[in-house]
Amino acid sequence: MLHEIIADNDRLLVPHVIKGVVQLDGAVEHRSRASGSTVMTPSIDLDSLIWPRSQPGPAFDTPLAEIVDFLVEVGKALDFDRNIYLQEAAAYNLRCNSLGARILENCYRDIAWFFTRDAVEAEAEQSLGSLDFLDGWARRDIQGTAFDIRAFPPRMVHVLAGNAPIVPPVTIVRGAISKGVHLLNMPSNDMFTATALLRTMADVGPNHPVTRSFSAAYWRGGDVSIENHILRSQYFDKLAVWGGEAAVRHAMQYAAPGFEIMSFDPKVSISLIGREAFDGVPLATIAERSAADIIAFNQDACSCARFQFIEGSDEEVDRYCEALVEAMGQDIRYGAGPDGPLPPAMLIDELDMLGNLEPIYRLFGHPDGRGMVIRSSEPVSFNPGGKLVNVVAVDRLSDAIQHVTVATQSVGVYPPFRIAEVRDGLSSAGAQRIVGLGNINTGKFGGLPHDGGWPVHKMMHWVVTEAAKD
Repeated sequence: MLHEIIADNDRLLVPHVIKGVVQLDGAVEHRSRASGSTVMTPSIDLDSLIWPRSQPGPAFDTPLAEIVDFLVEVGKALDFDRNIYLQEAAAYNLRCNSLGARILENCYRDIAWFFTRDAVEAEAEQSLGSLDFLDGWARRDIQGTAFDIRAFPPRMVHVLAGNAPIVPPVTIVRGAISKGVHLLNMPSNDMFTATALLRTMADVGPNHPVTRSFSAAYWRGGDVSIENHILRSQYFDKLAVWGGEAAVRHAMQYAAPGFEIMSFDPKVSISLIGREAFDGVPLATIAERSAADIIAFNQDACSCARFQFIEGSDEEVDRYCEALVEAMGQDIRYGAGPDGPLPPAMLIDELDMLGNLEPIYRLFGHPDGRGMVIRSSEPVSFNPGGKLVNVVAVDRLSDAIQHVTVATQSVGVYPPFRIAEVRDGLSSAGAQRIVGLGNINTGKFGGLPHDGGWPVHKMMHWVVTEAAKD
């Protein structure tokens, strides 16, 4: 179906949405960095991207309950089989994104889930601690003095990443909860998801305060004619940036008093597998859970495991590696199955070298898209990718903690009861999320910390006033 949508389109039109109004004129030509495809976008009126500080944002005083109700209605309209904007976004991204039709369609089918009432309410309640901070001034008695505190709506720019289509819905839901005004800069490898969501929002409620609080536009990252104009404290409070090291370092140059950088920077995830994997549950089942943590989103997401540390004898670890490489070629919801990506060329050269160093290293599988495993006694010096994982034999799960850093996002552990044994050490070393093996990419959105913090809490402009005394 996705291929049929784009069959007759030589040039892709990238809509903009400016303060809830859809712009469809293709006035400017770009070349996609990801695919080389020609795309057309509307021209950008810089003044239209800015909300003057003299004016409150459209949703600043909208009750949270009304915002939640609106997001739930938007979610109902995000049924992939009925939403032409999502269908087009999935189809057009086939030209600009490396995820493939199967992964893209499954991601778009799941987007509505981010807008469910339970998910939205949990995100608000857990992030803010108390909702009365959001809907007005909340009185608190602190050390015998009365204060009024409010989580005041922010003014934000968001530089999105295109490695998974879940980034835009997460950003939009959090932004709506904040009641702030938000400008989304779309990435070159996903120029369609954010506007598909905002166009749906405009259909559901064209004049709703939340609809009018969002803009989404594409400009090439590093375009100083745009960024030097808008990325300043007189217009915005914060810049939230998703992406790789280069994108984060570029964003940091705009940090200034009154203009904060929120970074969702590149991370690496790992797995810890205890000796219990060889006793009881079939090894193939353990391998399937493990593969789900590795190959989702073509291993391009921060949550995808690239290293695994396993307790066992040489013979046991090799048996596990054989089961794992077989499991990595199977279908999972966010995986490409046997037709996945190949390891990057530079990694194939590394693999050729390691293949000559057996038994220190042992390779399982082939660079054919089904997946490969490197078995070793120490982690390899490079970062595996393209359905490539490094399995490291350890005496104890705690031995893996020395390889954990502040760039370690998620850790999948088997069996789950051993989480308690390692979580303090993992956390001290820098890990940010610890779950059961197989659950890294299936966790629920809403109500949980992300990258070591509560994003909505970080978004807000927290203001305190001393209450008037009688």
